[in-house]
Amino acid sequence: MTAKKLSTPKPWKDPDDAPTLGAAFFKSADLYEGLKLKARGRPKAVTTKEPVKLRLDADVLAALRASGDGWQTRINDALRASLRLTGQI
Repeated sequence: MTAKKLSTPKPWKDPDDAPTLGAAFFKSADLYEGLKLKARGRPKAVTTKEPVKLRLDADVLAALRASGDGWQTRINDALRASLRLTGQI
């Protein structure tokens, strides 16, 4: 039993012995407002988009992906424009 006690670290007693906390420590710290954890990042929009599973023809999907980043947004814009033409929205 004595060997086990010798291998354990001594309890920390002196508050002046505390390690210094650098900017990296505070940068990675969690921010609380009272007892509630404040979420990081930008706040949620009033109207959010809903994830759906959509089956597209391979050639249509290849053309959209080849057009570069933001192809999902362009699909949304094209669908919205199509619905406006038919007077559904």
